[in-house]
Amino acid sequence: MPIRTRFTIWRRLATAVAVILTAAFLTPAAAQAAGHGSGTTRESRPVYSYAHAIRESVWVDTGLDGDGDGRTDRVAADIVRPAEPARQGRKVPVIMDASPYFSCCGRGNENQVKTYDAQGHVVQMPLFYDNYFVPRGYAFVGVDLAGTDRSDGCVDVGGRSDVQSAKAVVDWLNGRARAYTSRTGTKTVKANWTNGKTGMIGKSWDATIANGVAATGVKGLKTIVPISGISSWYDYYFAQGAPLYDGGPADLAGVVESDAAKAHCAAVQKKLVDGSPRSGDWTSLWTERDYVKDAAKVRASVFLVHGMQDLNVRTKHFGQWWDALAAHGVERKIWLSQTGHVDPFDYRRGAWVDTLHRWFDHELLGYDNGIDREPMADIERHPDQWVTSRTWPPQTTSPTTVHPASGTTAGVGTLGLRPATGTATFTDDPKLSETDWAAHLTTPTPDKDGFLTAPLTHDLRLSGSSEVTVTATSTTTSAHLSAVLVDLGPDTIRDYADSNEGITTLTNRTCWGESTAGDSACFKETKAKTVKVDYTVFSRGWADLGHYASLGKGVALTPGKAYTMTLDLAATDHVVPKGHRLALIIAGTDKDLIDPPSTKPTLTVDLSGTTARLPLVGGAAAFARATSGGAVTRPTPGPLAGVRTPAALQHIPAN
Repeated sequence: MPIRTRFTIWRRLATAVAVILTAAFLTPAAAQAAGHGSGTTRESRPVYSYAHAIRESVWVDTGLDGDGDGRTDRVAADIVRPAEPARQGRKVPVIMDASPYFSCCGRGNENQVKTYDAQGHVVQMPLFYDNYFVPRGYAFVGVDLAGTDRSDGCVDVGGRSDVQSAKAVVDWLNGRARAYTSRTGTKTVKANWTNGKTGMIGKSWDATIANGVAATGVKGLKTIVPISGISSWYDYYFAQGAPLYDGGPADLAGVVESDAAKAHCAAVQKKLVDGSPRSGDWTSLWTERDYVKDAAKVRASVFLVHGMQDLNVRTKHFGQWWDALAAHGVERKIWLSQTGHVDPFDYRRGAWVDTLHRWFDHELLGYDNGIDREPMADIERHPDQWVTSRTWPPQTTSPTTVHPASGTTAGVGTLGLRPATGTATFTDDPKLSETDWAAHLTTPTPDKDGFLTAPLTHDLRLSGSSEVTVTATSTTTSAHLSAVLVDLGPDTIRDYADSNEGITTLTNRTCWGESTAGDSACFKETKAKTVKVDYTVFSRGWADLGHYASLGKGVALTPGKAYTMTLDLAATDHVVPKGHRLALIIAGTDKDLIDPPSTKPTLTVDLSGTTARLPLVGGAAAFARATSGGAVTRPTPGPLAGVRTPAALQHIPAN
């Protein structure tokens, strides 16, 4: 994707210095000439005053009474919008971030929170969106989800109230809902300054709400930009019956809810606890919080962003959401980085701001700037090295079935196109993780089974979501399974297991938009934090074997009986280069990424009933070509170097 140079960005901001002084006096015709007309206009420009922008707060009626006080809940929406368009009789579009974090936890790499003046008007709006886009003729709206900060109601963690918190604001912006000038007053206010065209953006929980609102099909929501967003809350807490970590939605609600919500929302908390049993069974609570099933309702375009090593909001979320949107013809664009749970503003800042600017100009202002004709996907292949893909996954991608087979050494098998026979055995060791397995991939250990190709003679690209079907017997009544795809070979990658998940924050700042005394547009720069490795784990999947038949109800296993279960692996786009090996690991508990079962089983895997279905660019022919003719070399003795064991992260879909 074309990237403007820093000179171009500087020149645009320098031009703004001249035009901003006269912005207050622009006539409608002059404003159009400055970049707000139609026809050949390709870019909105910073011609309006941020310092003199209108700052106001409204409380939008959601129509729900989540806290049971007999009065419908109102959610606070803080607004920053340019003053000049209203004086010129022009209406502006809206960029909106609906979040539970504006007071409790902060947003962005610097954990910014909203601040207010003595009159209750917002002074600092977190992140750069208002600083950058308000001078360009957009309004920015920051919404406090129900039960947080200055809003009524209760936090229901992705449920009806969460989604309605933001949907009601979109409805108000389009004249379909009622808002008030205060939390308890009776004076109403209309959004007569907007044309109703709204784009939602946000990271993590905020992105999740954007997904959920889009899945309602609400009119007026023209686009969403979900960054590391959840698409189904069940998949945030469980992986096909296997609990991903301790805790549940009630614990998460307790982190973000306001003091008022803590005092009045015990009934909602109880529903969250009762509806999310740690058994891993799918309940009606999870059905309500599954946005994928409603992808057919989505009217908005989607610019999706995710880190391919995100171990908080795992990449299954973007994979299943993307596939569902594709199935219903939704206009889409995607960025995939090597990072973990990181905002693109903190790993590709200049290109991100430029691309986001052009995306909103196209989707909300209708400018024909060509972004819809550019490649669909940007993918970080190496740290700070990006490639594009015309479509994603590429049109030549084909699901290809490969088979693990026994090798000459027990526990170190092969991976190929031919069906196999025989068995492999491992014993679950909850003290070990995927990094322990991969570090000893070329040597037998009792805790895992590994299957490797010969060194590849050509690059092999996997693009999309994989599946691994395992047929196994357990010695006990419970068992968890992990399936891991590994690129075995030396590389330098982003250190996603570091606490900052692939970036280092620097001390110098760069500025993106206009500043005021209370809201700076200048943010600390970052750089890639890298690590040299002998292998890279690039896709994972987990499951509870007791849920082999249904997610609705897990069962106790019969020791010695064979069960077959298909594990959904995380979506990715990864090239295993020539000279490296592609490997599959099958094991039990992946330490810190899933919780262990109630027993420590030994599992015997029937290789004739075990396969991996991989999204290979070029399909089976590409696999055959890459794996034929390679010299069979003696496995390198371990341990191999990789990232550190991913820590038990703070499992909150936040910064």
